[in-house]
Amino acid sequence: MNKSEAKVEIERLSSDLNRHNHRYYVESNPEISDYDFDMFLKQLQDLESQFPEFASDHSPTKRVGGDITKKFDSVVHKYAMLSLSNSYSKDEIEEWVVRAKKFVEDDLEYVCELKYDGVAIGIQYVDGKLVQAITRGDGSQGENVTSNVKTIRTIPLELTNDYPKDFEIRGEIFFPLKNFNALNEKRREDGDPEFANPRNTASGTLKMHNSKVVADRGLDCFLYGIYGAENRADGHFELVNKAADWGFKVPPSNERYIEKTNSVEGVMDFINYWDEKRKDLPFEIDGVVIKVNNYDQQEILGFTAKSPRWAIAYKFKAERVETVLEEVRYQVGRTGSITPVANLTPVQLGGTTVKRASLHNADQIEKLDLHLGDTVYVEKGGEIIPKIVGVNLDARTNATVGITYIHECPECSTELVRHEGEVNHYCPNELSCPPQVKGKIEHFISRKAMNIDGLGAETVDALFASELIKNIADLYTLTFDQVVELERMADKSANNLIAGVLASKEIPFERVLFGLGIRFVGETVAKKLAKALKNIDELAKADFETLIAVDEIGDKIAMSIQAFFWEDRNKEVVRRLKEYGLKMEIVEKEGSSNKFEGSSFVVSGVFETFSRNDLKALIESNGGKNVSSISAKTSYVVAGDKMGPSKLQKATDLGVKILSEQEFIQLLNE
Repeated sequence: MNKSEAKVEIERLSSDLNRHNHRYYVESNPEISDYDFDMFLKQLQDLESQFPEFASDHSPTKRVGGDITKKFDSVVHKYAMLSLSNSYSKDEIEEWVVRAKKFVEDDLEYVCELKYDGVAIGIQYVDGKLVQAITRGDGSQGENVTSNVKTIRTIPLELTNDYPKDFEIRGEIFFPLKNFNALNEKRREDGDPEFANPRNTASGTLKMHNSKVVADRGLDCFLYGIYGAENRADGHFELVNKAADWGFKVPPSNERYIEKTNSVEGVMDFINYWDEKRKDLPFEIDGVVIKVNNYDQQEILGFTAKSPRWAIAYKFKAERVETVLEEVRYQVGRTGSITPVANLTPVQLGGTTVKRASLHNADQIEKLDLHLGDTVYVEKGGEIIPKIVGVNLDARTNATVGITYIHECPECSTELVRHEGEVNHYCPNELSCPPQVKGKIEHFISRKAMNIDGLGAETVDALFASELIKNIADLYTLTFDQVVELERMADKSANNLIAGVLASKEIPFERVLFGLGIRFVGETVAKKLAKALKNIDELAKADFETLIAVDEIGDKIAMSIQAFFWEDRNKEVVRRLKEYGLKMEIVEKEGSSNKFEGSSFVVSGVFETFSRNDLKALIESNGGKNVSSISAKTSYVVAGDKMGPSKLQKATDLGVKILSEQEFIQLLNE
């Protein structure tokens, strides 16, 4: 295929895929199978890889994600992104209506909308193309999260029909409950802590630096506020419906997600309906928004310093029930952290039966002045996690007993400790306390660490109970005959487990290091340490100054690493893992070096020989650092075709050396 044919085919595939994407995600009316869609998408990806000069920033392939962002730039909002006045009282809603009528002599129409519990976003379109997506921030400026927003399939990259030339549309990005629950289920399987609620998880996801992860999580969005589309409609309700014709997923009026009324009775009917029905929604809401519909009347009403006078939010009260605190039990985590858990008389809350609630720590118990036998108030924090929020003191009797926080570990009877500046108590017996030992093994075998196929929490329990394993090194001494004797362990499962353990010996050093479970050494820190110190021996003998000299390693992490290697039993486990053949040093990739050490690069534009990601990988494998924005500290700018003129000008003004692709290759080969 020549260039002209490729250009035509890329445009055709892009157009078809955009149409199919809209029918599937927005209209819920697909024309083709998922398999066919994926095959067309792969064709487009292959063509864009072969002919990168025709790859558009608005290509359907951007939905997959993959861009790595080191930092989100702050951008000033063209239109201030103000918060709404909140009310928990229907009387206050009626008072707001009365005030609005005093300012506007004509009759008023109101638009009622769901108040989605998510992240506010403002998206700019120019000539029908998505050019920028900005979070609320402080209302006057927010963060540029465009690359992540492009992965949300209900947000169009290109518009259709009679759209305005340059405008902004606002809405709410949220986490559908189905996707959120699936994510937490996966985290449970991997031994990772669950996320508390969809709203905070949506916010954190939107600010992740890897857009591939954002794409995989499946965020969604309703868009409902249009700015800069002059003379398109007289009212908010009408313009939202018109935006649907341009290709946006807007709140459907046929499902009462948005509704227009000319009376306060209509507003109250909408509020009462969704106060009852919100539990049936596939996403979370925390209230209802009421707006004056007509734009001219909105202008008359104007703004206060913080919010528009023409809109108000009615927030639903969190559902609260009373039940009895029967008992407090204490759970021991992988790191030895003690979590008190309240056992409650079962009670219905938010459509589920609640039997337990987290009490967090000793301070929380003391703050609430909890007694066993108390009648307590329970709410669902973020509509997900039950929590005790208070005590019905009028119901307290002489039979209740004050709670004294435990002093010994409930599993191994070791005296608990509480470090200065921390709220949790800890069991320091990390090498013998059963939940800690099993937790460390489960962490070691998890997907992000050794990813041992055929091993899960139940099997670890069985192996530990049978005294076949007491630490992570014991996994590598297991035999088929030992494993197959476990309850509910068939020959095939036993073979898979042994094969998975053997295969894990090929896992790279940085993941082995993460799997060791050193406190405060997460995935990123493990990679930094592996890259800087190269092998486990250098890490084990590193002094405090050497450790804190590593990028992103602070005092707390350094002290934790040293404490780990001061312990003889930890050193023995590491020695055995080395002996069994695990990777205990970083494997330098072919062509890697330290020639770019101390140099920072900005890569921008379209290149002929390498992709941008390839260039960035070459920079990092040769000791350099990729940065997202040009500053006086930038060493080089690698400039390809279509690099923005403002970036080039900035690099020139700051005296930063600008390299073409060929000049970079020459520098690499010197």
